[in-house]
Amino acid sequence: MDNEIQLISDGDGLAVIGDETDVERFLVSEGLPSKDLGLQRLKSAAATGSVAAQAGSEIAANSGRWVQLTKESAQLVDKYGLRESSKSGLSTGVLKGNKGQIRGFVEFAKTPGSLLTNPAMLAGAAGIMAQIAMQQTMDEITDYLATIDEKVDDVLRAQKDAVLARMIGVGLVIDESMTIREKRGRVDEVTWSKVQTAPTAIAETQAYALRQLDALAEKMERKTKIGDLAATAKEAEYTVREWLAVLARSFQLQDAIAVLELDRVLDASPEELDGHRLGLKAARQDRLELISRCTERLVARMDAAAGTANAKVLLHPAKSPVVVQSSNQVAAGVNDFHGRLGIESAERSSEARRWTEAAVEVRDKALETGAKGVDAARSRGSETLVRANSVKGKLSGEIVERARRLRGDEKKRAEEAE
Repeated sequence: MDNEIQLISDGDGLAVIGDETDVERFLVSEGLPSKDLGLQRLKSAAATGSVAAQAGSEIAANSGRWVQLTKESAQLVDKYGLRESSKSGLSTGVLKGNKGQIRGFVEFAKTPGSLLTNPAMLAGAAGIMAQIAMQQTMDEITDYLATIDEKVDDVLRAQKDAVLARMIGVGLVIDESMTIREKRGRVDEVTWSKVQTAPTAIAETQAYALRQLDALAEKMERKTKIGDLAATAKEAEYTVREWLAVLARSFQLQDAIAVLELDRVLDASPEELDGHRLGLKAARQDRLELISRCTERLVARMDAAAGTANAKVLLHPAKSPVVVQSSNQVAAGVNDFHGRLGIESAERSSEARRWTEAAVEVRDKALETGAKGVDAARSRGSETLVRANSVKGKLSGEIVERARRLRGDEKKRAEEAE
């Protein structure tokens, strides 16, 4: 088909494959920034014989670009109705038109050698897309570590724990392997053998950092005095940043290992690439959820501390705002950290209550309570007066009746005497 564009989405990115001019026109028309997909690396994923020749010809004739799926670019998947495969989890489709103008949609390409009709090639493309997405996150983490003005190696060196120290060496080996991969375009057996034991050390370090954040949240929860809360919150403001740096670096290294793994599988066992990609994706999502739960617990604990501090601002006008400010700093740091890893989280911050505002509120409550007391007193006074008048009337009636009876008795005795 003329001007045919093949689209592949794995939920994290969108691959746009076709003639270089058509691909460029399509991306410009949609206003999407992109990166080179590196289709040439798919040659090792092609089958043998005539199918391989056709696939190789398809690769040579096409250009591929990768687009990160944001809220805007993700709408393309819905816009063009890409169909998802339950087996691979990929959404695919073909667009065709004239001079880059999309005129219609075709679910599957029927041209021999097309990426979408060759399972091995499609799996290879998906594997490369996963690598680019992880490298994008790795770049985000590099920027994050620079912006917080804390080099993670400095943080690790300051720690005496052997678990943390091991990650420094592991990181150097992984960085070296990534450099070799970039220069050679593949991961051979020798390069892969250098990093095979790295995941264990990285996982231990990551678990250690998560435990430190959990311990800090528990420490905040145990504090009830504002002075202790202020001291612990101020400590957390700096400690959390350091442990987030450790978590970020560990996650970055885990992504690097996954990139190397996919290259190794693509080179050695391309038929297993799709299953391996899905397994890595599931494991990565599990790590993200674990990190998210831990950091969200910490932020929730800091929010609760800020609420406690605000409630006691009258008694502690100097220390209460410190708790609130430190809580906001931690929440902002966690939110930035989440953004770099692709974790969705709601921005939130507490506002430190001013002493005068709290005092005015207390005064208003006191006045309201006093007014209610006066009204109640007036009500009780009226009720007492009514009851007193009622008793007075009753007593007056009884006295009159008694006097009448006495006069009647006296008159009767006088008549009898006569």
